Amino acid sequence: MKIVPDTSAVIDGRVSERVESDGEVTVLVPEAVVGELESQANDGLDTGWAGLEELQRLAELADAGDVDVRYVGRRTKPSEATGAHEGDIDALIRDIAEEEQATLLTSDVVQSEVAKAKGIDVEYVEPRVRGSGELVIEEFFDDQTMSVHLKTGTKPKAKRGAIGEMHYQTIDDEVSDEAQMKEWADDIEETARTSSEGFLELSEPGMSIVQFRDYRIAVARPPFADGIEITAVRPIVKTDLDDYEFADELRDRLKERQRGVLISGSPGAGKSTFAQAVAEFLTESDYAVKTMEKPRDLQVGPDITQYTALGGDMEKTADSLLLVRPDYTIYDEVRKTKDFGVFADMRLAGVGMVGVVHATRAIDALQRLVGRVELGMIPQVVDTVVYIEDGRVDTVYDVKTEVKVPEGLTAEDLARPVIQVTNFETGKPEYEIYTFNRQVITVPLTGDGESEESGVGRLARQEIEREIRSIARGHVDVELKGQNKAVVYVEEDDISYVIGKGGGRISDVEDRLGIEIDVRTHDEKPGRGGASGSAGGSGGAGGGAQSSEGIVVTPEVTSRHVVVRMDEHVGETVEIRADGEYLFTATVGRGGDIQVSRGSAIADELEQAIDRKQRITVHPA
Repeated sequence: MKIVPDTSAVIDGRVSERVESDGEVTVLVPEAVVGELESQANDGLDTGWAGLEELQRLAELADAGDVDVRYVGRRTKPSEATGAHEGDIDALIRDIAEEEQATLLTSDVVQSEVAKAKGIDVEYVEPRVRGSGELVIEEFFDDQTMSVHLKTGTKPKAKRGAIGEMHYQTIDDEVSDEAQMKEWADDIEETARTSSEGFLELSEPGMSIVQFRDYRIAVARPPFADGIEITAVRPIVKTDLDDYEFADELRDRLKERQRGVLISGSPGAGKSTFAQAVAEFLTESDYAVKTMEKPRDLQVGPDITQYTALGGDMEKTADSLLLVRPDYTIYDEVRKTKDFGVFADMRLAGVGMVGVVHATRAIDALQRLVGRVELGMIPQVVDTVVYIEDGRVDTVYDVKTEVKVPEGLTAEDLARPVIQVTNFETGKPEYEIYTFNRQVITVPLTGDGESEESGVGRLARQEIEREIRSIARGHVDVELKGQNKAVVYVEEDDISYVIGKGGGRISDVEDRLGIEIDVRTHDEKPGRGGASGSAGGSGGAGGGAQSSEGIVVTPEVTSRHVVVRMDEHVGETVEIRADGEYLFTATVGRGGDIQVSRGSAIADELEQAIDRKQRITVHPA
C-alpha cells in the first residue's frame, strides 16, 4: 500500500503510527512537505520541529527495514510557500497522491474534503491534541500572586502582596534549566492553541502572547531574548465602583452623558482594575460597552465584547467600532501618538471613551494630549482625569475651557481660551493650559500669591528674555518684580536699541506680553560689580549662571522643538541635567543652540523637568 502524507499528518506523528500498525507500507513524502516544515522550523515554530522529528523517525524505521520511504515531487517555489494558507502546497500534495495512485493521509479536514471531491483516495485521522489542557505553571500562583517570572538559569520569582505593597521575591530555590523551560513554554502555547479557554494573542518568531482564562502569558525565546522567559500575569482583585472614593460622584458623572475619561497612574497602581470596574458599571447602567486592547486582558463580563488590533492596527478596530456604535469604549492602553489620535477621533465621533494611560502625576496624563490634539479640542476629547495610586482613587480632575485672562496676567486684551483643570473634590482650579506667545504652556496655580514666580512667572521671564534677545546684541538678564513687572539688565551699548526711539520698541514688547518692563544696565544690578560679572558669559536666555554645578539654562519650548541656547559653546559636546540627574548628551549646533524634537522621549523628559520647575543645567561632556 502506498500513502502520501501531507504536512498536518507528519506534524502530528500519524505517519510512523500508521507504519507501526500496518507493516507493508510505502511512504511517499512530498518535497513540498519537507520545504514547509523547514520553513516553519526556521521561523522558530514548534510545529516545524515536530514534523522534522517525525521524518527522522521514518528514516530510522526505513534503516530497520520496516518501511520503504521515498521523497517525491518538487520543492515549492517562494511564491507557493508564501501562499501556503491559500492551499498552493496542499494542491501539490494532492496532485502527487493522484499521480502515484496512493492514499492521501491527512489530519486537515479541509484537505480531506477537497481530496474526496476530486476523487482521490483519502484517509483522515483526527488531529492530535497538544498541550496538557491546563496551565502547567499555575502551581506557582497563590491568592496574593499577581505575576510569575520564569527564565532559563534563574530561580522562579513572583510579585506577591496587596495592590501598592507588591514584593518581587524568589518562590522556588530550584533553578529552571533549559529543558524544563522549553517543556513549560511548549505546553503553554499548545494548550492555548487547542483549548476553548485560551487563544494566542500574538505569535511572532521569538515572542508569543497567550491569553488563558484570566492569565496573560508572554513567552520569549532566543534570539529575541537571551534565553527562554515566561511571564504570567493575572488580576488578584476584581472590584466595582463602590469600592472607590468619589464612587457616587463618578457614577453620576459617567451616567450624565458620554464622556472622555483618562485613567492614569504608574505601572501596578491598579489602573486596569479600576477600568474593569467602570466597564462593569456602565454595562449595568444600560450602556453598550466594548473594549480595545492589545493584548486582551481586562477581566470583564460576557456582555462586554473585547476587540484587539484588527490586522495589527487599532485604527481599523476603531473604524469597525464606529459601525457597531457602542455607547462607551474602554481603550487599554493609550500610549503612542497614534493611540491618542484614535482615542480623539472616536470621542469626537460621539463615542464615550475611557482610556488607560501610564503617568506619574494626574496632570501628566492630560499633557500627553498636548501637541497630539489641537489645544482647543482637548476638553471635548477628555473632560475627566482619574489618577489611581496604590489601588485607590487619589485625584479626579474636571477639564473645561473658559475664555479669560490667564492667572497672573492683568491686561484685559490678553484674554484667550484657557483650559482649566479643576480638582473634583475641592472645586478649585489647580492648573491652566493655554497658548502664550505661540507656545502651549501648563501653569500650576499656587493660589497663595506668595510664590516667587506665581502664575506665569517662569514663563514670563523666559518670554521677556527671548523678546529682548531679539533686540539686544549682548547678554540679557531678567528679574521679575511681581506678576506684571520686570527689570531687564542689558549691556550699556544696548540700552538705546532695546528702548527704541521715544520708548516705542520696549512699549511694543510690553503690549505684547502685558508686563511693565524697566530697562537698566548690568552695572545697576544689585550685588553685581559690573558687566564683566555677567552670568557665565552666555549670550542668550538659554545661558545662565556658571557654577561648579554647570551652566543654569532656561530651555525654550516651541511648537516643534525644545531649544537650549548656548551661544558661546558652538561645537561643544555637553550633558543636560535636571536637578543634577542626567537627561541626555548633545552637541551645540552652529547656530549656538541644542534643538530636541518635541514628541521624542528626550524632549518629553526635558519638558516634564521644566513643568516641575527643576533646575536645568549644562555640563561639559
